[in-house]
Amino acid sequence: MYELDESKYLYWLGILPVLLLVFLYQLWWKRKKQSEFGDWELVKKLSPERSVFKPSLKFAFLLLALCGLIMGLVNPKIGTKMEKVKREGIDIVFAMDVSKSMLAEDVAPNRLEKSKQLVSQIINQLANDRIGIVAYAGSAFPVLPITSDYAVSKMFLQSMNTSIVSSQGTSLEDAIKLSASYFDKNHKTSKLLILISDGEDHSEGAAEAAAEANKIGMKIITIGVGTPKGGPIPLKQNGVVQSFKRDQNNEVVITKLNEQSLREIAKETKGGYINGSNTKAVLDYVKKALENIEKTEFESTEMADFQSQFQWFLGFAFLLLFCDVFLLERRTEWIQKLNLFNEKE
Repeated sequence: MYELDESKYLYWLGILPVLLLVFLYQLWWKRKKQSEFGDWELVKKLSPERSVFKPSLKFAFLLLALCGLIMGLVNPKIGTKMEKVKREGIDIVFAMDVSKSMLAEDVAPNRLEKSKQLVSQIINQLANDRIGIVAYAGSAFPVLPITSDYAVSKMFLQSMNTSIVSSQGTSLEDAIKLSASYFDKNHKTSKLLILISDGEDHSEGAAEAAAEANKIGMKIITIGVGTPKGGPIPLKQNGVVQSFKRDQNNEVVITKLNEQSLREIAKETKGGYINGSNTKAVLDYVKKALENIEKTEFESTEMADFQSQFQWFLGFAFLLLFCDVFLLERRTEWIQKLNLFNEKE
């Protein structure tokens, strides 16, 4: 296991291929100019002590040294010790609506992006809780299993879009059932589902699924994203709106926030509903809800001791620079005596 302390310096590695191209161009240009004076073999005889190989070797040393210096700035850290850490928290699953209706822009920038912002902000205020992510539209899809790695969770969260679930529509029933499967029914850890949606439901068993979830001790908080007035669903190409989604009668579809369905789902598990338009209000509501949920102690295995490795890269770089300074471009005498290429007759 490793981590990069200053990964921003990795971009500097991009100068190495540029330097290589400059060096190759310089060799080509030098060879071209030398050929203007006469035959290349004759030119070599006029400077018998000059090595053809060593300039390239010196440049290779320089490139490797620069690479070592850059990696020293990046400061890779290698984990040397695994520890089991005991924590007190709960298991939380975020169920994200990724149906086409979430592209509506009645909330800025659109419902889906607003949902991502809300979940990301909620994750930021968590400490010892484990989290998982489910995506759903016409069916539900597991995105990330229960984990304590918040950074990975955010990475998966940001990659979510309306194309990751092929079946269209919105099935809150499937979302609840799949989320319930994330939890260990035999473990006493508190279970919370935070379901984010515009409330449009094309299934009929959401309330029944919530009632079943309540039997295993799962609480559901629903967050409504959108407005009761609603808005059209834009169809974009290269970020530009080309048209809007239409129904079978060629009428523009207006998708509206259905708060009633979300309230009913939350009520089945004695959870709660909140409108997601005000981010601060959502964060305060979730924080207060978490404070009232019993925490359970659980173990997780983590890399506990990371040691910096920059000194090895810097040492390697300075050694190469030292060699580069004392490596002359003239031929090495003892190699000349070996006459490896039968240059002497």
